[in-house]
Amino acid sequence: MPKLLVSGLPDAPGSDQAGAFFRTFSAAKPPAGAFAMILALLLSGCTGDGTDAPTASITGRVSGPGTEIGTVPGKTTPPEIVARLDLQLDIPWAAVFLPDGTAIISERDSAQLKAVRDGRASTIGQVPGVAPGGEGGLLGLALSPNFAADRYLYLYFTSAQDNRIARLKLTDQPDGSLDLGDPEVVFAGIPKASTHNGGRIRFGPDGFLYVGTGDSQRREQPQDPDALGGKILRLTPEGDPAPGNPFGNAVYSLGHRNVQGLAWDSSGRLWASEFGPDVNDELNLIEPGANYGWPAVTGAPHREEYRDAKVVWPSTADSSPSGLEIVGSTAYLGALRGQRLWTVALSGAEAGAPVAYFTGEYGRIRDVIRTPDGGLWLLTNNRNPDFVLVLAPPG
Repeated sequence: MPKLLVSGLPDAPGSDQAGAFFRTFSAAKPPAGAFAMILALLLSGCTGDGTDAPTASITGRVSGPGTEIGTVPGKTTPPEIVARLDLQLDIPWAAVFLPDGTAIISERDSAQLKAVRDGRASTIGQVPGVAPGGEGGLLGLALSPNFAADRYLYLYFTSAQDNRIARLKLTDQPDGSLDLGDPEVVFAGIPKASTHNGGRIRFGPDGFLYVGTGDSQRREQPQDPDALGGKILRLTPEGDPAPGNPFGNAVYSLGHRNVQGLAWDSSGRLWASEFGPDVNDELNLIEPGANYGWPAVTGAPHREEYRDAKVVWPSTADSSPSGLEIVGSTAYLGALRGQRLWTVALSGAEAGAPVAYFTGEYGRIRDVIRTPDGGLWLLTNNRNPDFVLVLAPPG
């Protein structure tokens, strides 16, 4: 008989709740049929086993991969590929666009920053102090909201001691190239490991820097409001805790496993993509001070003390969602293990059933970036070399 997994860690053999049920059942000898009914109720609260279809907070009908959502408010439009840029990239992780349209790309293992103009890539330089290893290296990028004046590019990277955030200046040279200034570390001490390093950074509409961190394989960290692992952080541009943070420190939300994408909808709501363990990848609506459950629960277990994910992919083979972008009322998520682009229709604080495009056609998709003309870039990963898919502006 298979083991019963009850609304907790997906690899746990059971819970105190399950044990209490069986002890009570055995002692009370309930009438025939009661066992099946109670067992069904218990199973309905379980963490998924990876065999179910993706779930969402708005019930929708999906007729198949690459099709529009039928009954969900706000439809997703099939994306159109307009170009493929064979830039000979080496595990690109993130990209941002400068005001003049130049794209800046980080490469995880080489620790290099690349500039892309007119469909061609050139190396700006290598960021000092990066110690690549496993999932660590040169990761997220964010452009200062005041870039035209201060020229700051923010970096999330793995050092020999920790994960940290630095900023450096990009200076125009007479020949049209860009020069890297010396990095200034503004925030340090984020725990590192070979996996679960987080790494996404992005400035929000409020002008503060939001940071997605991983639990760095330290399961005690996500539920500790004083620890930096398994969190979304909110910082000033100088690296101080932003005013109004819920715990009086850098922490904005807790109970995360490995945050990989951050994006805001048109109403200023923050959404985040997150890796599950072997089940239950997530798209979450983030609220200050909210607890998203890891490692006690994953997905949407309907436990009062935790926030349910708005979209749950029971099988990580279908998703492993990384970069996230929101255009209009649609969220776009790059899938690594799932090797596809997921689209999710958003309606206020709720999300529709996810729809997949390009499944298995272009390999792992690490990041999704909005371009200055309103289109999207998709960064591939581990294609050796990697490239960029350019999508037309969503209809």
